Amino acid sequence: MVGLGNPGERYRVTRHNVGFRVVDELARRHGARLGTLECNALVGDFVRAPAGSPPPEVEQAPGGVLLAQPLTYMNRSGYAVRCLVERHGLAPSDLLVVFDEVHLPLGRLRLRRSGSPGGHRGMESILESLQSAEVPRLRLGVAGETTPEGGDELVDFVLAPFAPEEEGAVGEMVLRAADACDAWLAGGVEAAMNAFNR
Repeated sequence: MVGLGNPGERYRVTRHNVGFRVVDELARRHGARLGTLECNALVGDFVRAPAGSPPPEVEQAPGGVLLAQPLTYMNRSGYAVRCLVERHGLAPSDLLVVFDEVHLPLGRLRLRRSGSPGGHRGMESILESLQSAEVPRLRLGVAGETTPEGGDELVDFVLAPFAPEEEGAVGEMVLRAADACDAWLAGGVEAAMNAFNR
């Protein structure tokens, strides 16, 4: 699972970095440590035990689920993702990419199995680097009451922090997005789409 964002404290609480926040939440709830630098991404992993089974023994780790936050800046995310895919022997369809979407209302989630990047530079970089549109993705709505149409104003908008009155909705969205990621792990993209595309 790959959360998209920009590295550095300056961008930590911006609209563009909600993908990072979801991966941070997944790491927290699964006890993974995002402490390894691999393929110019911060990575960690955890083993997801089958339903009803006891937790895996220590000697079985690491493995299972890889969490990643590319540190390449948004529009070069594909370089890190392609390196991770090749290094871990993954197919594009094994990924779930989590990122911000200015064309969705704040708090809305939208899962898709594949498709175009929809104008998102990070997703565009990933699809171009992997030479495939068959990459599952979870888009997180970050639109405000007034969202610029494009150009420098839109860039400034996504690189700005959320308004204080929006933070409650953002926190709830991050938790639901992490739930959607867990649903994707447990039942696949169709089951997660049915549960969270509302």
